[in-house]
Amino acid sequence: MAGEAMSDAGTFDYIIVGAGSAGCVLANRLSADPRNRVLLLEAGGKDDWIWFHIPVGYLFAIGNPRADWMFKTQPVRGLNDRALAYPRGRVIGGCSAINAMIYMRGQAADYDGWRQLGLEGWSWNDVLPLFKRQEDHFAGASDLHGAGGQWRVEEPRVHWPILDAVLEAATQIGVPRIEDFNRGDNTGAAYFQVNQKTGRRWSAARGFLKPVLNRQNLTLTTGVHVERLGVENGEARTVVYTRDGRTFSARAKGEIILSAGAIGTPHILELSGIGGGARLKSLGVSPVADVPGVGENLQDHLQIRPIYKVSNTRTLNVEYQSLFKRAKMGVDYALFRRGPLTMAPSQLGIFTKSSPDYATSNIQFHIQPLSLDKFGEPMHKFGAITLSVANVRPSSRGSVHAISPDSSAQPAIDPNYLSTEEDRRVAVDSIRMARKLCAAPALAPFAPLEFRPGVECVSDDDLLRASGELGTTIFHPVGTAKMGAPHDPLAVVDQRLRVRGLGRLRVADASIMPRITSGNTNSPTMMIAEKAAETILADARGV
Repeated sequence: MAGEAMSDAGTFDYIIVGAGSAGCVLANRLSADPRNRVLLLEAGGKDDWIWFHIPVGYLFAIGNPRADWMFKTQPVRGLNDRALAYPRGRVIGGCSAINAMIYMRGQAADYDGWRQLGLEGWSWNDVLPLFKRQEDHFAGASDLHGAGGQWRVEEPRVHWPILDAVLEAATQIGVPRIEDFNRGDNTGAAYFQVNQKTGRRWSAARGFLKPVLNRQNLTLTTGVHVERLGVENGEARTVVYTRDGRTFSARAKGEIILSAGAIGTPHILELSGIGGGARLKSLGVSPVADVPGVGENLQDHLQIRPIYKVSNTRTLNVEYQSLFKRAKMGVDYALFRRGPLTMAPSQLGIFTKSSPDYATSNIQFHIQPLSLDKFGEPMHKFGAITLSVANVRPSSRGSVHAISPDSSAQPAIDPNYLSTEEDRRVAVDSIRMARKLCAAPALAPFAPLEFRPGVECVSDDDLLRASGELGTTIFHPVGTAKMGAPHDPLAVVDQRLRVRGLGRLRVADASIMPRITSGNTNSPTMMIAEKAAETILADARGV
């Protein structure tokens, strides 16, 4: 920006862009050595709002600019040309401050699949120690879990009889009951383990960042809008950002690490001239490095939300209508840290196969003792449950791209859901699986009645149309700066997370996933940051 006055923000060994789930881990690990000066830049503010800490606060945070970037997608053909709200956390802790708090690693086969793409060091056996290193599991240390780490994992603190019945129904249709989704094979039905501590949300900021903000070598700057990276002689050396109407430039002696997420990271790369050369020129951005994979390979879990009316049981819809019961919920939480205010958006999970064509479970149910048309709108006034179901290994691929050299213009987000025949078939089979579950004997006492999509939807065409009407993001975008082997033309980073064709620049967030993990993506993203920090420090030592 010619002629702008720029202030010097100082020189640091490492500059981390984004204090979300990954950035908090990186800041903790890279600043552990007092010789490393670390700058952490965050667009949002501090987590000093009560709804960042009470678990049910996601209802108030999503769709609120205090907490959410308020992104919108392009109209999606597979969703009957609907555009979706696309929530992303905009606060220290990032999405871990507003998400479902579900602790989920995915399947061992996910990571072994990454290794089979030629990405050494990313197999299940390689990443399991990283998950364990971070973990503080309620059951203590074991072969599969860690204790004493910064990432607290607990059991849920509220149960609903209707969900117990759904759990029994799952066993009746052949899905085994299990105790733990995080052993490498998540096939089964169980209550989700959650990232909470004694009934309060445990975000990445609470676990990794806030305990170390007293370190003299760690600087957190919030309210920052990153405009671009400065590249000199083929190396990323500066971050240019605005704050309170002033423009600053911070310089890195060591490395710059982008941890701005699957939407923010490719946007910053393109604004910095790093991306597909022809695309950048069409925007009026001078190409610095031709990396055509930037912004491509967007993957997300599309959730389809069948709703069933139920009778003869408690649901949150009905209980919330009573002022007395709402008051009791508040007292339960204030005095005992229990009850509905401790609820994650979904409490019960089921992983199974949509058809025998799959070697491992390819769909995930998030079962909720409530219903609403969409998050941010009131709950229905009748008793109901929602059997949200997602294809956890979609074959559809979308994109995220800058639309203007103006860094304040939101990027174009095109998830491209249901664009492949396979994904359309899984969507139809998923609704049929929900129907099979609700027809199981265990649910008969509650007289489940299909409200959405409705029993009139029978044919494949009907169910596909319903999938487009009911489908929405489950907030798991990944892959837009994918990790890949040297022969992969769309690889943005290598197996050590170094950006192709540039020095001193890495990406460490969900955008580097070559293929999405089979389940909720927050904890895998934090594992990626753990591995990135380990790799960065090893490279600095010349190991």
